[in-house]
Amino acid sequence: MDRSLPKVTIELWRSDAVVLFDWLMSVDLNAVPTTHPAEKQALADLLTRLEHETDIPGVTQEQIDTARQEVARDMGW
Repeated sequence: MDRSLPKVTIELWRSDAVVLFDWLMSVDLNAVPTTHPAEKQALADLLTRLEHETDIPGVTQEQIDTARQEVARDMGW
């Protein structure tokens, strides 16, 4: 990633980050429907950031299950 490119800062609810990280670690990005190769790359970049810039990779299966429940609790659909 080019460090000179403009960046944006976002905050994620920790449970969202846990769920996203777990999914990104298990999903075959080649099987995810995309309309442009950049979409797949952006998902890979997100995974890399979660993996290297957070403590999320150290979560347990119990924490993943809890995060899933918390995220799904108020879905409404």
